[in-house]
Amino acid sequence: MTSNPGQRRWRKAAATTVILLLFLAGANLAGEKNADMKKVAGDNNDFAFDMYGKLKSGKGNIFFSPFSISTALAMAYGGARGNTETEMGKAMCYTLGQEKLHPAMGLLIDDLNGRTVKEGRGRNRKDVRPFELVVANALWGQKGFPFKKEFLALNKKSYEAGLTSLDFAADPEKARTIINGWVEDKTNDKIKDLIPRKGVTEQTRLVLTNAIYFKSQWRSQFEVRNTKQADFYLSRNKKVKVQTMHQVEDFRYLSEKDFLAVELPYKGRQLAMLVFMPKKAGAMAKFEKSLTADNLRKWIAKMSSKNLRLALPKFTTISKFVLNDQLWSLGMRKAFLSDADFSGMTDASKLFISKVIHKAFVDVDEKGTEAAAATAVIMEYGMPPKPVNVKINMPFVFLIRDNATGSILFMGRITDPTPVKEKDKGEGVGQIR
Repeated sequence: MTSNPGQRRWRKAAATTVILLLFLAGANLAGEKNADMKKVAGDNNDFAFDMYGKLKSGKGNIFFSPFSISTALAMAYGGARGNTETEMGKAMCYTLGQEKLHPAMGLLIDDLNGRTVKEGRGRNRKDVRPFELVVANALWGQKGFPFKKEFLALNKKSYEAGLTSLDFAADPEKARTIINGWVEDKTNDKIKDLIPRKGVTEQTRLVLTNAIYFKSQWRSQFEVRNTKQADFYLSRNKKVKVQTMHQVEDFRYLSEKDFLAVELPYKGRQLAMLVFMPKKAGAMAKFEKSLTADNLRKWIAKMSSKNLRLALPKFTTISKFVLNDQLWSLGMRKAFLSDADFSGMTDASKLFISKVIHKAFVDVDEKGTEAAAATAVIMEYGMPPKPVNVKINMPFVFLIRDNATGSILFMGRITDPTPVKEKDKGEGVGQIR
């Protein structure tokens, strides 16, 4: 049976309409997913400053990756229910529901892992990756322990975190060595011994890990021959001599009444380091009170390009924290107690978070920056211990930020940039200088 021209035109128009509707639906879905990804990045920035507010009371240099901490705990959050889920969500600043949070986190991780820029002209124009940036996740579970398929599928799909079976009950030290080896591999050997001895026990049933590694050259490198000793003021009355880099170049810059800010872009301009320095020695504590995600957005918007004669100290620092107390003070409490509800993970027994361990490394020199961090969320069963309540030439705050999403990947404070060697102080809240 043949159709008449009118029917054919109607079918063609109908097909075109369907294709257009599918295209618009896909575009709307893509737009919604992109909005969720940016929402997650903004929420993580809120958490970054909340966590910095808890860590700043410690002495000396600070460096950590809020992105790593947020990602590792998001994987555990996927199995949290009831008041445990509510408290974790508020403490971590997760404003998206579980159904949107994890896909958005996965999209953000994929974006960071796959980000490229266009270089060259004409036929020679191609996508290149001008920096190294790797985000990796993994689950390490007790051999034979019955984790829910839905929980494992969520972490595999959104975080590419497969489950590796280990026998914590029989040999926790061997399990610890395997996990630490994975962390070292993913961070180019910059994060060693993330989990200390006795950090996992026979009662450990799950460890959730995140590792992030970043290395990039400055867009405008410093000449090594211009690096020389210069004064760095530790306080009003104390100064030290440090290796300081110098260059004259156009940088985005902001000068406010109490502080100055400089943005140093990395090659490709996809990421940048932002440096904030109070203008008076001894004014760091006052400045730190103003550090919020909202103020960061305002300050970035006010920055403009200026020709600067910039002096910046070379520095390397390593920090290690057990974050239980900080997370507790942010309102995440049930997760550390014996009545924690992680029934989204398993029905077999009560699990709780025994430790959240974080370690980070950064090295800044004339060529650029190398940074790495890792987080381990250790989950056990049984009775947890009762929680304890407890010229850039002056100290400065800095962060490494993804310009496209605004996500803060690393954040820190340098009060003394003189070279230091790593000395592991063991467990407990503190840092390694």
